[in-house]
Amino acid sequence: MGIMRHVVCAMSGGVDSSVAALLLKKRGYSVTGVFMKNWDSLDESGTCSTERDCEDAHRVCQALGMPFHQVSYVKEYWNEVFSNLLKEYEKGRTPNPDILCNKYIKFNHFHEYAINTLGADAMATGHYARTSLEDEEVFQQKHAPAETSLFRHRFEQRNPVRLCQGADRVKDQTFFLSQVSQHALRQTLFPLAGLTKDFVKKIAAEAGFHHVLKKRESMGICFIGERNFESFILEYLEPKPGNFVSVEDGKVMGSHRGWFTVTLGQRARIGGLRDPWFIVDKDINSGHVFVAPTTNHPALFRDTIRTDRFHWITVDPPADLIRTKMMECHFRFIHQMALIPCTVTLNMDGSVWISLSQPIRALTPGQFAVLYRGDECLGSGKIIQLGPSEFTLQQGRQAARLRDTTESTDPPS
Repeated sequence: MGIMRHVVCAMSGGVDSSVAALLLKKRGYSVTGVFMKNWDSLDESGTCSTERDCEDAHRVCQALGMPFHQVSYVKEYWNEVFSNLLKEYEKGRTPNPDILCNKYIKFNHFHEYAINTLGADAMATGHYARTSLEDEEVFQQKHAPAETSLFRHRFEQRNPVRLCQGADRVKDQTFFLSQVSQHALRQTLFPLAGLTKDFVKKIAAEAGFHHVLKKRESMGICFIGERNFESFILEYLEPKPGNFVSVEDGKVMGSHRGWFTVTLGQRARIGGLRDPWFIVDKDINSGHVFVAPTTNHPALFRDTIRTDRFHWITVDPPADLIRTKMMECHFRFIHQMALIPCTVTLNMDGSVWISLSQPIRALTPGQFAVLYRGDECLGSGKIIQLGPSEFTLQQGRQAARLRDTTESTDPPS
């Protein structure tokens, strides 16, 4: 009889992680459930139901006869995720806390805790995703420190683990895992890889996990809860009043309490207007937030972005991108949005330019550009620069036509 493998499963108190733990037990592994507390809800009113979630996770572990632990990453979350979020909002960007939490907390601190403190052979989560490794290959991985250089030595022989979409393409969560490190991914199991959400619910019902099945699926940012985002963010950032300005004629349309209270593409809260106006751009130097009428105004559409240094799941960029500095693949910057064909250009500093096959609405600095080739998630980079909008390009073409017309009608000197 072989060695019983020890797996530490991240338990959220939801249906996905509960079924993940059940499936691991059915595979014959020794499983320990761990609940992570990332936000201190004691000093907030009406935020996450952390205590209830912890209780729900504990009940599942008891039902499965699994040891249960609770670990707090409140300090780490504040220092490495939330402080980062506030800085990004101040810069006029809109960050993604779910991607950052997976990168810095779940697949960093929690991974180290599972392997080094609890002595696990692997960790597991309830994400809908899969890797290129079979379970037994995961158990054979040696724990290695994260790679810190820009690219690995070109002659180093290695076989990187790849991150791929799960069977449920609608629920697929590779988007949220696109910043995870190679060394953590090597020691991670995704028990729900081959399952659909509906089938996971069926398994939960048959197992008697009715207390987690009844829960509403968590959407949005956990630490905000049901509260208005503007009210929440103004608890942490000083108001910086400015004007809503029409992108078409420069007219002041109203006022706001800070550019960080709004994001591109959302409806602007401007009193006294019969028709809705939408946020199309921000200028943090002047404090202006530019707005335009109609939800599909050309000022909202762009087809080019630049990221910061791109995080490749396999550490190195794809071979054809290194060789030619250009590559065809697919792009998304919002979970579950349709994948868009694109051309990627690699820069010397590791950042990339991404040219999309069509203009996309409300491309937003601070969000992550996630790239796919087939069912493989290649990784992601934070959007730090936008190309010109369709409105700007239209204005440029009109100005050029006007200039050409003027020059053709001028009398010869």
